[in-house]
Amino acid sequence: MQEEFGITTKMAEDFRTARPKEYYRKFLEQEVRPDGRELGETRTTVINVGCLSTANGSALVKMGNTTVMCGIKAECAKPKTEEPAHGFIVPNVELSPMCSPQFRPGMPGEQARVLSQFMLEVMKNSNCIDVKKLCIEPGRLVWTLYCDIVCLDYGGNVTDACVLSLLAALNNTVLPNVVLNKDTDKFEAFPDQSTTLQLQSSPVSSTFAIFDE
Repeated sequence: MQEEFGITTKMAEDFRTARPKEYYRKFLEQEVRPDGRELGETRTTVINVGCLSTANGSALVKMGNTTVMCGIKAECAKPKTEEPAHGFIVPNVELSPMCSPQFRPGMPGEQARVLSQFMLEVMKNSNCIDVKKLCIEPGRLVWTLYCDIVCLDYGGNVTDACVLSLLAALNNTVLPNVVLNKDTDKFEAFPDQSTTLQLQSSPVSSTFAIFDE
């Protein structure tokens, strides 16, 4: 798109870095984005579910140049005393140097921690999953869904891509039937008697920005 204004990609990048407001203003005057999209046009989105054979549920989402994968692993756990019939959803977002050089190896950075907390709030506030449906035996055994959300390519709108990948993976999640022996507290899983997780709602994440005139 930059070539239409008579500048090369490197010139455009240098201009954007040095004078970002003027850079974006030139495109706004033409009512287009730097990547050629119209102002109200969303990124092209592709969803592929069931991409991880070892997970209970998985999804790969490509939103423009951003790619995010979510894998869900279901494990049995003891519920909280104050919520004996509530299962758990534990989202964790990973932003590594593999997806962008702006991230550093080691402990999760602030953006990854904020995104992980945001995913948890989305699940709670939207009531997307009825956590009571994750109960196997009240007070004794519930499902914990560990949702690992990994950004493979970071090209903007990562929050939207993370939410979409999490929802798609949850919708793809299959849980085996579990029988608890109340005398021994041991349980047995029967994968051939599995059930698909049901979503009660599908929250939509859409990121906006305000351009400072």
